[in-house]
Amino acid sequence: MAKIIALANQKGGVGKTTTAINLAASLAVLGKKVLLLDADPQANATSGLGFDINSDGIYECITGARRASEVILQSPDIKRLWVLPSSINLVAADTELPKMEDGHYVIRKLLAEVRDNYDYIFIDCSPSLGYTTVNVLTAADSVLIPVQCEYLALEGLSKLLHTIKIVKSGLNPDLEIEGFLLTMYMRNRLNNQVATEVREHFGPLTFDTIIQRNIRLGEAPSHGKPVMLYDAAASGSVNYLNLAKELLKRNRNKEKK
Repeated sequence: MAKIIALANQKGGVGKTTTAINLAASLAVLGKKVLLLDADPQANATSGLGFDINSDGIYECITGARRASEVILQSPDIKRLWVLPSSINLVAADTELPKMEDGHYVIRKLLAEVRDNYDYIFIDCSPSLGYTTVNVLTAADSVLIPVQCEYLALEGLSKLLHTIKIVKSGLNPDLEIEGFLLTMYMRNRLNNQVATEVREHFGPLTFDTIIQRNIRLGEAPSHGKPVMLYDAAASGSVNYLNLAKELLKRNRNKEKK
């Protein structure tokens, strides 16, 4: 049964979708079967892997028009990577989900059908804390939180952590924090201070791997590829491969305990 990991942060531009694409791709290259569910109406994870953002996808699954198994697409470039795409239609989900019976559990239920087919399922959330994001958190086993190495990026974390606490207290008591990931790092005083503060505050929940600011990471989505296929030697490629290895090691250690 797949471990379901949501990537969430209501602040945009922190590397959330970049992490979803490249961590999923890295784990697939390392031999894991990975599904990336794009739960953001902007559909950047869908287009960033070269898929059509006008295809049927998660919105049609939420409304019951399609089943997840009918709309999941396999990456033509990476053998063990699949995508459940998104589209602008998903904007309507925040108003439609509350009207549904057991509306908080819709995404959990639709993933139950395909969960046994994968080792990991990553869900790229929208940069908001709306009903759809709460639905994703209800479906997830854990939350991976990208944190940009700037002070403004730290300000919104309390709202996200409060939302996670609410979901955990009622809808999904088993929800855990997978970890905090430092992103867009540059070797300067400010970034070093932020990185130090995050590590001091969140301790071992902070990943050792840091994602450096890298122009190749920004260019790759326009070519519909993860950075490892766009430029395997780029620092972004190395960073995300290291992150994938660290995540696997952490989860192996948890299983032993």
